Order: sequence, then C-alpha cells, then structure tokens
Amino acid sequence: MGSTAMTIVHDTVSRPRHPEKAHRPDAGSPKKPDWIRVKAPGSAGFLATQRIVRENHLITVCEEAGCPNIGECWEKKHATFMILGDTCTRACAFCNVKTGLPGALDPQEPAQVALATEKLGLAHVVVTSVDRDDLADGGAGHFAETIHAIRARCASTTIEVLTPDFLRKDGAIETVVTARPDVFNHNLETVPSHYLTVRPGARYFASVRLLQRVKEIDPGMFTKSGIMVGLGEERNEVLQVMDDLRAANVDFLTIGQYLQPTRKHHPVIRFVPPDEFEALKSIAYSKGFLMVSASPLTRSSHHAGDDFAQLKAAREGGAAR
Repeated sequence: MGSTAMTIVHDTVSRPRHPEKAHRPDAGSPKKPDWIRVKAPGSAGFLATQRIVRENHLITVCEEAGCPNIGECWEKKHATFMILGDTCTRACAFCNVKTGLPGALDPQEPAQVALATEKLGLAHVVVTSVDRDDLADGGAGHFAETIHAIRARCASTTIEVLTPDFLRKDGAIETVVTARPDVFNHNLETVPSHYLTVRPGARYFASVRLLQRVKEIDPGMFTKSGIMVGLGEERNEVLQVMDDLRAANVDFLTIGQYLQPTRKHHPVIRFVPPDEFEALKSIAYSKGFLMVSASPLTRSSHHAGDDFAQLKAAREGGAAR
C-alpha cells in the first residue's frame, strides 16, 4: 500500500498502534445488524490453537487484523499465519495491522510456520504477510522459503499464499510462483475509485496485473482475489471488478462485509444484507469464476481448505465436460 509518509513508531505499549491515524477525527459507523454475529472465542479447540501459535512464536492475521471468524476457525485448529513480522510499512484505512518501521526478518520463521502446520495437522495452510516495502524483494524470498519449509515437513499439505502487491519489486512475483504454492491469492480489497482513501499506497491495475502475471508464469496455478463491500462503492463498480479479474483469468473470488476495526479507521458506509451477497455470488459465477464465496462474514482464508477442495473439483468438472 505504498510509501506513504508517516511518523515511525512501533512501541505498542506507550505509542498508538496506528500513529498515522491518531490525528483523524473519530468516524462513526451504523449499528451492526443482526446478521453480523460471531461466536465468542474460548473453546478447548481455540485454546489449543492459541497455545501452538504462542509456543512457536508465530503471528496470525486472525489476531492482528481482528478477524471476526477467529473463534470458529481456531476451534477447528485453522489459523492463517502472518510472516515478515507484525509491522506493516503501509497505512491502509481499513486495516488493523500495526504500522511503522519493521524489524529484521526472523530467519527461523519459515521453520516455525512449518512446525506449527504439522502440530495443527493442517491439510491446507494459508500464509499471508504485512507489506514490506523496505525489503529489496518485498519479502518474496521469505515467502518462498516458507513454502519450501512447509513442503519439507508436511508433504501432503496444500499451500495458499496471500501476498502483498510487491509494487515496484522486480522479480518478486516470479520468486513466489516458482516456489509453487497451490493457490496464489492477492486481494484487490475495494473498487478503483476508493483506492486513494482506502488503499492509498497501492495501485489497482498493478494488483490486477500481478494476478494476470501469475497465470502467465504458471497457467495451472489457482489464483484468487477478494474485495470488501460497505465502503461506499456502487454496485456497477463491483461488477467491473469482477470483469477485470476474469480478464486476468482469476479463478476464485471472495466478497465480504467491511467491518471498522476502530473509530479512527474508515467508517462502514453500509451493511450489505445477505440477499445482496447471494445476488453478487450468482453474478460472479455467471461471469466464469470457478469458485465464489460471498457473505457478510466471508474473509479471504475463511474455510480456505474446504474451498480449495471445491475449487479443484470445479476445474476437474469443467475439464471433463
């Protein structure tokens, strides 16, 4: 999300988590409707997953981004690992991940992620990261090392990566694709007209081009992208995003409701009702996506393992016809 100027701090005890947002006035959002309800975490399965994460000194996007599905996913021992540290070099208006100047990469992190994948017994693992514009390759090499470490320890586990855009990092996309994850995910997050306010450091068409480039390098690799709704976008803009993604041969689309992490973040403009998500899902399938997940609580890695199985079946079914 770019090289936006900011005050650089990352002391979460005495300094704000989002220093670049501290000066903003509080932004109110509408009251959450009845369909935005999640299970509170605390089950035995949740605590077991939490223990494995802590013992291996791992960071999860589930916690860092305040995912509403953490109770459900961790109860089932599903977690999305966040590599490259816990501090992002960008400052997106929707995101709850800490921003500032990141520390050095942890060379043990790939092995720790692989070990936790084994301990959790994951058949499908999702690995994401913060943006690391400070690194020459944007962290692509670290992604590749993590993929190789998981393959070495958990040969049957399928791997999904959710990467940053590697903006202006030559060769980064190729590095990750060559490591051969099973799914390459990169989220557009919102419609083009909202990039300046929601995702200011990113470039919409650079993100679309990234997904297209993955297919050029490896036509057989599954690609995936997602957007949030409720940020003030128009319906026709969402449909245009679908068309742009299909032009890039993206296989899998996720659409979920944006939820405001704090009052300093972008407000929720509208809570989209479930029937509208169903309509968007139908339209997306009609445009040719192999897999679509669209609901108020849909997130990129929610039910990722089950979705991957359906994705493979959809491709095989299409090839058989």
